[in-house]
Amino acid sequence: MKAQIIQIGNSQGIRIPKMMLEETRLSGEVELVVHTDGLLIRSAKRPRGTWETQFKAIADHDDDHPLQPGPDGKFDSKEWKW
Repeated sequence: MKAQIIQIGNSQGIRIPKMMLEETRLSGEVELVVHTDGLLIRSAKRPRGTWETQFKAIADHDDDHPLQPGPDGKFDSKEWKW
């Protein structure tokens, strides 16, 4: 698909068709990355952005056990105290 670079106030930009936004699920803040061939537009991912939702889901399902068993050492079984 081709698009025109247009004047938007003192800046320039492109219009992204609704169909492409829906397909890529882009909205709000995006990240622009310069490549030798052009620009890459991708969702701006916040580090740990989904942690709150995931922690809530774990708490709601009482699912806070480790994914892998920890090491069974002498320290863990005899010397560690809560």
